[in-house]
Amino acid sequence: MIHHVLLACPRGSEETSRAFYSGLLGLVEKPKPPALAARGGCWFTGYGVELHLGVEEDFRPARKAHPALLRPDLDRLAVRLDAAGHPVTWGDDEIPGMRRFHTYDPHGNRLEFLAPVG
Repeated sequence: MIHHVLLACPRGSEETSRAFYSGLLGLVEKPKPPALAARGGCWFTGYGVELHLGVEEDFRPARKAHPALLRPDLDRLAVRLDAAGHPVTWGDDEIPGMRRFHTYDPHGNRLEFLAPVG
């Protein structure tokens, strides 16, 4: 079982991360332990996942590597993301029994969202 997934973000991007991951995706921010909070970044939880955003000094977004997150509200989420300026690209039937799409967070990190068919 995975405890969390970490994505990199640029220094000073916490408010942008909060607006996207909490405001748009509906995840809840989780307080970081004080020893780690000094490093910057932020942590989120919800929909059965814990997602950490950590500051990387020489930040480059993950354009291929990505977390794949299960969401029961896949269609509503796709509409919400697209309306907020985060276009979605729907996948084909490459993963049997799953509907899915990809998008990018405000830092350029690739994200995949999936839901079982039926």
